[in-house]
Amino acid sequence: MVIASPSLTTRQSASTELVFSGARIVGPETVMEGSLLVRDGVIADVSKGASRARGAVDCEGDLLSPGLVELHTDAIERHLRPRAGVDWHAHPAALAHDREFAAHGVTTLFDAMRVGSEFNDEVGDYAREAIDAIDALRDQGLLKSDHYLHLRCEICAPSMPKEFEPLSRHARLRLISLMDHTVGQRQLRDEEQNRVYYLQKRALSEAEMAAEIAKSLEFQEAYATDGRRCASARAAEIRAEGGFCALAGHDDATEADVAENLSAGATIAEFPTTLTAARLCREAGMMNLMGAPNLLRGKSHSGNVSALALAEEGLVDILSSDYAPASLLSAAFALADQTDYSLPAAIATATRNPALAVGLTDRGAIAPGLRADLLRIARKGDLATPRGVWSQGERIA
Repeated sequence: MVIASPSLTTRQSASTELVFSGARIVGPETVMEGSLLVRDGVIADVSKGASRARGAVDCEGDLLSPGLVELHTDAIERHLRPRAGVDWHAHPAALAHDREFAAHGVTTLFDAMRVGSEFNDEVGDYAREAIDAIDALRDQGLLKSDHYLHLRCEICAPSMPKEFEPLSRHARLRLISLMDHTVGQRQLRDEEQNRVYYLQKRALSEAEMAAEIAKSLEFQEAYATDGRRCASARAAEIRAEGGFCALAGHDDATEADVAENLSAGATIAEFPTTLTAARLCREAGMMNLMGAPNLLRGKSHSGNVSALALAEEGLVDILSSDYAPASLLSAAFALADQTDYSLPAAIATATRNPALAVGLTDRGAIAPGLRADLLRIARKGDLATPRGVWSQGERIA
């Protein structure tokens, strides 16, 4: 079934056609030199050879891939607070966030909003304000990408259930992740990395750092079980009501971590921190999501397993730009250049795989009947550059 985007469909009052010619089309299995016909925002035909249609977009041998699908980015926080102590207006911040991702080839964007904080700061107002701004811009037809909601739940935070409840009723919610940033576990297992994080990023003294570590352990003991149950129950409720909501584990490191998230119903493993955890997640049928910055840098900024090490074993299913929007497209090509992933398989980690993981079966591949979310890409050496981006056949960048 093709699911149309209301914000774009309302702009199309008459039948429209768009033709791409002279492209190297990245299909599900192969790269084919050919042409592509779009009719009313949907891919109508894919064929070999050049097209003689008047007004066709001449891709001049560039690659034509599906538009990118981003599941986990908290980059909007950078626009909302461009400097420490500076709170920016939500509407222009959301607009800048949207434009930035469209320029990098992202046609489907999951806005990852944090609820609860490992530091016991209430952040619900930030999330609500940002979501309302995105909704208002979407209703006015001002957004370029197709936006959905991802709630990142800090399950050890006392405030999480209260902040989560109203946001979990939002119509655009399709992904919930279970985050546990307890110090000494999961992402923060490395003692030296903990010191860097607390002493530098949070500007804490040794005594303050010790107090924060102790508090994080107390919070996990007191709140993690109820927080996990609250978030996973809501995801199950949405599915029972006929909707779709995927559940993701986060930063799994051990067999116990994986088992915990599996029992909650997780089908996505975000940023597994060890090779063992990634293998266990794959064996259990979960899709491994890894950070594009990690892949490009060749290492994790937290001292955990590198995405490249997992890719070399074929364990990377989905890529996410995480904190660096420009990294997603480059990482997909790096995956093809540096591992045994074919170009179609590598591109699928940023297109078809994430789309399917969140139940969006109408996009993410170049095939008749799917949305015409398309990305024209020029390659200059190691650099992959977007030269044009289309959402449902309408150019957005």
